[in-house]
Amino acid sequence: MSLAVQFSEYGTTEVLRVVDVPAPTPGPGQVRLAVRAAGVNPLDWKIMQGFMSQMMPLDLPAGLGYDIAGVVDQVGEGVTVFAVGDEVLGTSLTPAYAQSAVADAAALVAKPATVPWEVAGALAGSGGTAWTVLDRLKVTQGETLLIHAASGGVGTFTAQLAVARGARVIGTASESNHERLRSIGVLPVAYGERLADRVRAIAPEGVDAVLDASGRGEIPLSVELAGGPERVLTLVAFDAASLGVQVHTDGASGNGVRALQDILPLIEEGRLHVPVWRTYPLAEAAAALDLSRTGHVGGKIVLLP
Repeated sequence: MSLAVQFSEYGTTEVLRVVDVPAPTPGPGQVRLAVRAAGVNPLDWKIMQGFMSQMMPLDLPAGLGYDIAGVVDQVGEGVTVFAVGDEVLGTSLTPAYAQSAVADAAALVAKPATVPWEVAGALAGSGGTAWTVLDRLKVTQGETLLIHAASGGVGTFTAQLAVARGARVIGTASESNHERLRSIGVLPVAYGERLADRVRAIAPEGVDAVLDASGRGEIPLSVELAGGPERVLTLVAFDAASLGVQVHTDGASGNGVRALQDILPLIEEGRLHVPVWRTYPLAEAAAALDLSRTGHVGGKIVLLP
């Protein structure tokens, strides 16, 4: 048996229960993990509240979570890349908010010994999305990238990956986060009125590309600064497609393993820092999701089953 977080109806975190369920069994090409860490993402509470029910219908009761790190404790037919006892991370097939979960072996990578569990469990979703965003925006060395909400989960990953590629990154954030952004190589600017002036003071000719992870109405400004919509991408302004802006809703888009293979060496080299804001035991998943819903976090939230 395995403890898992489940909900039998959509709602706030009051619907969550920690229940004892049969441990899942891996099928061909799959492995089962003893979960050591599970990342908490905004998508999780949106699923719990039913906001995604049209796009992602669920059979209730259901669980939550897809970012995962753990130890392989059972191997399905045909799996040769991993063995029992291997430490891995990636994305899961069954809910990650659990003591035991199943994942496709092809969706996992080996966890370096120097990477802590809480960091490993926080990587796949935000890291894979950030890697894919940079790929779609075609950001290269010497270019200037503007990120709205640069201190958020995806924003922080994208900024550091862009800096590692040799790009210059300007990031919008509240002033309380400016020093942290400077520490990772970002040129911070404050949100709000006269934002264009503050960006142009740093980049007089505008910017090469823009990532909008904020949704605070910066799309017209972003198109202006980038000289057109072609290299403006939003994760949150779903109506921006009518302006020719790229709307990205597909996370890592199948690039998860490639992204992790790029990200993990940067972490080991000290060139990419993953800020873990809070960790919670499985029994306090509700508190973790309530914190995530506030939007006022300074890094990743992780469950440690």
